[in-house]
Parts: sequence; structure tokens; C-alpha cells
Amino acid sequence: MQNTPVSSLVGEEYEVEVGPVAHGGHCIARTEAGRVLFVRHALPGERVRARVTEGEETSRFLRADAVEILEASKDRIEAPCPFAGPGKCGGCDWQHAKPGAQRRLKGEVIAEQLKRLAGLTPEEAGWDGTVVPAEGDKLPAGQVPQWRTRVQYAVDVEGHAGLRRHRSHEVEVVDHCMIAAEGVSELGIEKRTWEGMASIEAIAATGSQDRQVILTPRPGARLPIVELDKPVSVLRVEEKDGGVHRVHGRPFVRERADDRTYRVGNGGFWQVHPKAADTLMKAVMQGLLPRKGEMALDLYCGVGLFAGALADRLGDQGAVLGIESGKRAVEDARHNLAGFPRVRIEQGKVESVLPRTGITDVDLIVLDPPRAGAGKDTVRHLTNLGARRIAYVACDPAALARDLGYFREGGYRVRTLRAFDLFPMTHHVECVAILEPVKKDA
Repeated sequence: MQNTPVSSLVGEEYEVEVGPVAHGGHCIARTEAGRVLFVRHALPGERVRARVTEGEETSRFLRADAVEILEASKDRIEAPCPFAGPGKCGGCDWQHAKPGAQRRLKGEVIAEQLKRLAGLTPEEAGWDGTVVPAEGDKLPAGQVPQWRTRVQYAVDVEGHAGLRRHRSHEVEVVDHCMIAAEGVSELGIEKRTWEGMASIEAIAATGSQDRQVILTPRPGARLPIVELDKPVSVLRVEEKDGGVHRVHGRPFVRERADDRTYRVGNGGFWQVHPKAADTLMKAVMQGLLPRKGEMALDLYCGVGLFAGALADRLGDQGAVLGIESGKRAVEDARHNLAGFPRVRIEQGKVESVLPRTGITDVDLIVLDPPRAGAGKDTVRHLTNLGARRIAYVACDPAALARDLGYFREGGYRVRTLRAFDLFPMTHHVECVAILEPVKKDA
């Protein structure tokens, strides 16, 4: 018996009314036959002609681009970037929306995820429903904040630098990225060819003049001589082990936050928006209100941003334990926090290291997990430690909402939630939730 070939619907076009925004930078629409479309480059309430980019007859939903706007939203503007639009660069999701509308859309996504995955209304989460722009980012429509201090360029087979198209390995060659920070743009990466390279990550530190590029060669390719428009350190990703190794210059950049310098080595994690580290640190500290002498945990601690802020405020009698899986990040965290004798940094996965510490009670917890969230087992462990307050920093509203549901099962409620637009023009948003134990009736 032969299998009937599945018919691709890529290229098919539908005229649709665009419905609500969904998590992921698109809106939901339905064809006259009831088939669900996830439509990019559209806005709620518009009527558009949508062309399918992914999907087959048997697919639960289709992905599509709005290729013609038949009835436009009042929130629509012409995309400032010439590389934004159907079939072009996938780096931005909302170039076609006014800045205020972008933040409203992100707020709607957070509210929908909280309701669907945690059963919480904004009021129950202590959230006023707003997404706050970073300092200096409130610009008129048509102007774009230059916020991305770390840009991952892809390189095509001819050596031209660009950015990936949406859900594709294809490279959109660009001569300038509008959301790149000035320190990245001034390197001039797009102006030269990069023969033999697969990708280039450019980093412009906040609070120092440190600039760094990390080159990933194609298999068997030799590293080029790097001559850019500004002084820069060069690192390379090794083909054999995937490790990052210094070619010349410093193997780290120096970042500033909370009036302290943090060393971040080998392209390690640091918040991308220049205002993000301070914005999130302040939100966490305002929510936790650390007291002298308390014991705190900083989970997924990276190079020690929150651990340092906590140690500073807990004083000589306080103590902080940080846990981080990345070996180089742990080395950096220990270096960055060497002036705090009562800070300890352990290397390993949180779910493995935390049970081995023997810690049974703490006063404060900060967790800043990766995009997938902390997960049920880790949250269950944390709710048994009796912390008076927990700060959860989240870059993904779906993972945050799932974990908030687990915290509720463990006897914690959300005291406050704040949302920050630290990724303008994209669908990404950062949240800080402050949790506390539910008071038991006497």
C-alpha cells in the first residue's frame, strides 16, 4: 500500500482578517475554511493577503507572511529598516508597528500566557499591564533604538555578512543593522568580506570601550587577518571542541552595572540592552528588599550580577551562594566577586548542585533561568527552602507562567510583576516577578 503524498501549501495565498497577537512575533488568523494561520508582518484588526511560508494539508496550523495590507491598523507604520519585511531579515518582528503598539502587543502576550498557563489575571499577578521602555528608548515612530550590544552575523558563501531570515539558514546580506548599538556598528563588519567564515559575533561592552569579535570558521577554513574600523579583540570558535579561544587581545570584555565592573569572558552571557543589567538589578533589589545578615541564593548566576548586588546589600554577616553551569562564567563570577568573602560560586546544573549543598532554608532567592524556565522539580525544591521572597527574572513569558503555576502549587503567590521592553522591535520581553509565601490562616 503506497502512502499518499502530502501536499505542501507553501505559496498559497489567503485573504484574512487578522486576530489577536500570539507568543512568537505573529498574529492569529483563520481562513474561510477555518484553517489557522500564524501571520507575521501583520497587526491585530487588519485585513491582509497572507502567503503561506510553511505548512502542508495535514498541518495543525500554517505559517504565513502578510504580503499585502488591504485594511491597515492605525498602529501600522512603514518599517524604518529596509531589510525588514516578508522574506527578509528575521531579526525584528515589529518594525511595522508604532513603539507604543509594540509594547501593548507584548503586554497582551504576557497576559495571555499568565491566564492560560498559570491561571492568573494581571491583578492576581500584581501587574499593572504595562511594558516599560528602557531609559532613552521612548522614541517617536520611525526612530529605532540602537540597543543590541551583541550581534550574531551570519556569513554567506561569498563572504558577505548579514542576518538570518526568519526560520531559515539563508542569509539576508545587510549594510547596516539599525538596532545594533553604536559600538557594534562602528566596527564596520558589514563593509568587508569574510571568506571562509560561517558567522561573526560582535560585542560592544557597556561602560567600557572593550570591543570583541568571535569568529566561527567553516570546516577547514583558515582565519582571516581581522582589520576593522576600531580596536578589537579577536576570538575563534574551534571546530574540534566548539570551545572559544583567544586569537589576540583580551579574552573578555568589561561590563558595568550597579557601580561595579564585571568581567565577561569568551562571549559569555550578559544582558544585550545597555540598560538591561541595571534595570533588572534594580527591579530585583526593590522587590527583595535585602536585609543585613540574610542568606541568599543566586541561581543560573552567570558572571555574578545579582550575587554581587545581593552581597553588597547583605553586609559582612550575610552570605550568597551562586550556582552556574558554564565553566568560564563560574571563573568570571569568582573573579568578579573576589572582594566578597561570604560569596560562594558552585559550578553545575542547578537541579544537580542545589540538592547536594545540604541547604534547607534561605531568606532570599534570585533565579534567572534560560529560556526554557526552571521546571517543576527545581521549583518544588525552591518552595521547600522557606525563602521570604523570591525574584524570578524571565526572558520568556510562557516559561515564566508555567513556573509561576508550579510556585503556586508549592505555596507561593506572585506579589508583583514588572515587564520591561529590553528588546525593542522584536517579540522578546523581560519580566521580573517577586514571589512570597502564601500566609496560612491561623
